[in-house]
Amino acid sequence: MGYLHEGHATLIRQARQACDVVVLSIFINPLQFGPKEDLAKYPRDLERDLRIAGGAGVDAVFFPEISTMYPPGFDTRVVVSGVSEPLDGAARPGHFVGVATVVLKLLNLVQPGRVFLGEKDWQQLAVLRRMVTDLNVPVEVVGVPTVRETSGLAMSSRNSYLTAAQKERATVLLRALRAVQDAYTAGERRTAALRQAGLDVFTQETDAQVEYLEVVGADLLSSDMLEREREENDSMTRVLVAARMYGVRLIDNVPLDSGMSAGAST
Repeated sequence: MGYLHEGHATLIRQARQACDVVVLSIFINPLQFGPKEDLAKYPRDLERDLRIAGGAGVDAVFFPEISTMYPPGFDTRVVVSGVSEPLDGAARPGHFVGVATVVLKLLNLVQPGRVFLGEKDWQQLAVLRRMVTDLNVPVEVVGVPTVRETSGLAMSSRNSYLTAAQKERATVLLRALRAVQDAYTAGERRTAALRQAGLDVFTQETDAQVEYLEVVGADLLSSDMLEREREENDSMTRVLVAARMYGVRLIDNVPLDSGMSAGAST
């Protein structure tokens, strides 16, 4: 959605290494913003974006007008059930409908062999993989590990809303995730206990309002996320968090096992 940073540049460079032609879309998609979200103030700087994209190796940039993507009479939506419903799906109703709809349109327009997506938006990656599989879209989905600032904060265009001091405080998200990893490495397998290890970290940060901190399976549905605690949950693979700090909604995630990766799927 523009306002590119090193995370986006990493996606482009990986695509450049793997593909003959690299196309980047820049489109602030209104369909994925809720009525009280930051569409109007979402950061924009096309000239800067083009410099970063060109430096990373893009061959072409597609930055359409809203009327191009959603012409008068447009009345189709893509709904990916199941994987889109918990977590961000519950916190931001309609968000993943907007994501799936615009991404399917972009894939149909460009018809790429591969699409490179960041692991920071883990649920989005899962939703789009399900969409591609269910609708037989002939594209390989490649997940690229999260790129972080020096402090450990996951890179995001929305980080531009934060001051340097606020960014430092926002590393509480990663610290909470690391606490869950540490508990898992120490042998803890009870979902509620793992979650609590992360939530305990947030008690030290009064400026954070946690929306969710959940341990999930590969499909985001196979853990007992909000229902019950199990003594042994071998299906758990990832821990995800969302929190609001200083008026900014931040998300992050890490694997329970640091050797895990999203990899690629078709």
